Amino acid sequence: MAGRFRVMRPGALFVIAACFLGSGVFRAVEWGPAVAQGISDMGQQQMDAAPMNEMGLCPPQLEPESLLLAIQERDAQLSDREQRLNDREQVLRVAALKIEEQMTELEDAEQRLSGTIALADEAAEKDVQRLTSVYENMKPKNAATIFETMDINFAAGFLMRMRPEAAAAVLSNLSSEAAYSVSVVMAGRNVGAPTE
Repeated sequence: MAGRFRVMRPGALFVIAACFLGSGVFRAVEWGPAVAQGISDMGQQQMDAAPMNEMGLCPPQLEPESLLLAIQERDAQLSDREQRLNDREQVLRVAALKIEEQMTELEDAEQRLSGTIALADEAAEKDVQRLTSVYENMKPKNAATIFETMDINFAAGFLMRMRPEAAAAVLSNLSSEAAYSVSVVMAGRNVGAPTE
């Protein structure tokens, strides 16, 4: 069994080692350009992926002082804009208060005007009642003479306010033409009134 294995001489080992070494050198020479091309391609991809500026070049790196100055300028712009917005808001707030004050003044003036109109209406109503009472207490013939000179609508208004017997007495002393006109006006005033 021991006779089957032969001991190699040192020269054979040297030849085998030289073959391995030669093969490695051959492969290194053959693969070298491919490896170099791969490294070059990787560098190109990284350059393609890098951000470009308008000129197609990589953006310049800002110095810390320049960056700080740019931040300070931007901060000043934002502060200025915020101040303008605050000023505008203040102006709007003052305008809103002014409008509110004017609305209050208008409401007060409207209430005062309504009160004045109510007083005037009340005074006018009292005057009309007093004058109606005067016509009622006059002699029908004398009242009829005055009613003949009045506007028909005005005369009809007084007659409608008078007590029925006093109005009938004045109406009977009017000319037939005036009595007819006043009667038509008096009848027409309640034509459009609801019956129910």
